[in-house]
Amino acid sequence: MRTSPRLGLNNGVLIDQLGFGLYKVPAAGTADLVAAALDAGYRHFDTAAMYGNETGVARGLSPLLGGPAGSGGSGELSSSLARGDLFITTKLWNDHHGYDAALRAFDTSMVNLGLDYIDLYLIHWPCPAKDLYRETYRALETLYREGRVRAIGVSNFQPAHLDRLLETAEVVPAVNQVELHPWLQQEELRAKHATLGIRTEAWSPLGRGQVLTDPGIAGIAAAHHRTPAQVILRWHMQLGNIAIPKASSEPRLRENLDVFGFDLSAADMAALAGLDRNQRTGSHPDTVN
Repeated sequence: MRTSPRLGLNNGVLIDQLGFGLYKVPAAGTADLVAAALDAGYRHFDTAAMYGNETGVARGLSPLLGGPAGSGGSGELSSSLARGDLFITTKLWNDHHGYDAALRAFDTSMVNLGLDYIDLYLIHWPCPAKDLYRETYRALETLYREGRVRAIGVSNFQPAHLDRLLETAEVVPAVNQVELHPWLQQEELRAKHATLGIRTEAWSPLGRGQVLTDPGIAGIAAAHHRTPAQVILRWHMQLGNIAIPKASSEPRLRENLDVFGFDLSAADMAALAGLDRNQRTGSHPDTVN
């Protein structure tokens, strides 16, 4: 049973709106958490070369995909799920910008993940000082045309980066994955995505936990008998964002996924919109190179 609804990308591929983000998940514990997430109902997993846990993702998924069980895998899911039920994202790191380097990095990720194809491949950061993201994206277009990836996109691209990319790109990115939460709502960028047909995906959708203490969110959570995290994730769902919260325990995994049994009112949504501070918890994309 698929727990999260799916959204259509601009090429018709479907992506689970709520996934499991694996940033800062230790490699040694990744397999167990991925197996627990599968049991909880997650089908969308977001990793990256930089995270150092692609092989852990592979071990967590291996019972499902017919391989030997990882440290946390029992193989019980393999009879009811198949590769096509999963949506796997990974990302190209900053030290592999450039056409040939990007192709090599992709091959490494494929080996690490033990997959025949990847559902979504992203440029992790634009690295504007290098000014190689257009050439790098051309490699992603090659991978897409070859059928090695089902969709391609970018991460942490600001409006100016998108404009420059689209001067030469032949395939409009399917996704732009950016920091986005109630304290950093990125309205201008989300509007641009809507115009271009790019899906907005939120990393750090809970503001690295900092936003959970906001009293405005706490009040809405109390009114709905939900946790602050569930209110924020429900806000993302109603905005149409894709969200990939991290979790480090099975109870938190299940809590984050349990956001489809209630709705935020128009007043709730307006109150949450008013919390925007333009406050980042991570780096600004113009400064990462």
